[in-house]
Amino acid sequence: MRVLTQDGGRVHASTQQRAVGHRPYFFLSYAHTPGYGGGTDPDMWVERLFQDLCGHVMAMTDLPAGAPAGFMDREIRSGEGWSERLGDVLATCRVFVPLFSPRYFASEMCGKEWHAFEQRAIHHRARSNQPAEAIVPALWVPVPPSQLPGSAERLQFNHRDFGERYVSDGLYGLIKLRLFAEEYERAVYELAKRIVSVADSVRIDTGRPVDYRLAPSAFGSPSSGVGAPRPMQITIAAPTRHDLPEGRNSDHYGDHPQDWNPYYPAAARPLAYVAEELVRSLNYQAVITSFDEDRHDGKAPPSTPEILLVDRWALRDEDHRRRLAAFDAENRPWVTMVVPWSRDDHQSRAAESELIEKLEATMPIKMGQGRALCRAAAKGVPTMEAFGQLLPQVVEVAAQQYLKHAKAYPPGSGGGSGERTRLTGPMGSTSYIPDPHDPATEAEDL
Repeated sequence: MRVLTQDGGRVHASTQQRAVGHRPYFFLSYAHTPGYGGGTDPDMWVERLFQDLCGHVMAMTDLPAGAPAGFMDREIRSGEGWSERLGDVLATCRVFVPLFSPRYFASEMCGKEWHAFEQRAIHHRARSNQPAEAIVPALWVPVPPSQLPGSAERLQFNHRDFGERYVSDGLYGLIKLRLFAEEYERAVYELAKRIVSVADSVRIDTGRPVDYRLAPSAFGSPSSGVGAPRPMQITIAAPTRHDLPEGRNSDHYGDHPQDWNPYYPAAARPLAYVAEELVRSLNYQAVITSFDEDRHDGKAPPSTPEILLVDRWALRDEDHRRRLAAFDAENRPWVTMVVPWSRDDHQSRAAESELIEKLEATMPIKMGQGRALCRAAAKGVPTMEAFGQLLPQVVEVAAQQYLKHAKAYPPGSGGGSGERTRLTGPMGSTSYIPDPHDPATEAEDL
């Protein structure tokens, strides 16, 4: 049996079967340019770039005929589920290639694509504690550094490797002017080489497809605009390996509370640093602290929104229990509590009833405060994947509550900046669905 390829040639059926299951080498993420004046399709040049990159990738690899070298949203066929298809490809592609332009970072949709891919890298690092940098940016139109969100600013990438003219004019300038045809070919060839190199060396894990429509943006919420990352405090309330309660294994702990790893051995990285990356992926600047450190006066207005990560085992210590109870009594709604709790941890499962009772008695306000997802977060997050899905919603609530309770200084008062800090969290829901029979999932408190 023989089958036709797209270019009209013929290959054996066995070759086509080999192509099935191959992950795309890259996902090309770009901002659509609106049409104007009834002229030609303004995105035809992006499609040409995509085809040129795919040609180079096929030449540089042993991909069989019919295997996808890359993906762009024009690959979606009529009648195919748009969100589902994007979610599937973002969960499996090897490299993410964002096409930088001012319009790109103003696009919430592009920010959603970036966020969906970045979650895979964060979870890969959490599981392996190894680097997983699989984002290869490309300049479509040069963007001033001041217009880059934190997610793009943090990338370690030297665009000058692709040529000086590429840096000054971007791929759009090179592709539009015949004078720069040679510079364009060089830049695209070098970009393709980088894509193949990263794909073959990093080998980032595949992920679970997310609902693209519900994903938050890596560039922050539309109302906050592109700019410097906003602050978000991450506080850890957990013992260290030096002061563990009786009956608790030290494998989950280190010399500092920040070393706590509730999802060990499935995760190799302390949770505080995984949370830091997740918060940063939402265009926030995370600051990690320990609950044991001195805290501000409970009557003072908030200085930053906060996520409090609580280890239930800390409640077996009387001093921890007393201080957490005092903190709960202060009723700080801009501090959202999350209780990571691995369902694969046999010690924790054996002590679960006792420690849940202690937490409910110690922190009744936090246990019943906020939206349904926040109450579910306080009752226990069973896996690293659920933690990553839930945290964007928790961050949003903390940021919104901070805005509601933070002190605003009128212009010219000398009490800080002239306008109230804008800290709107990432909008959108998550795919983490709590147990519908759990009381914490009842109607949300608004």
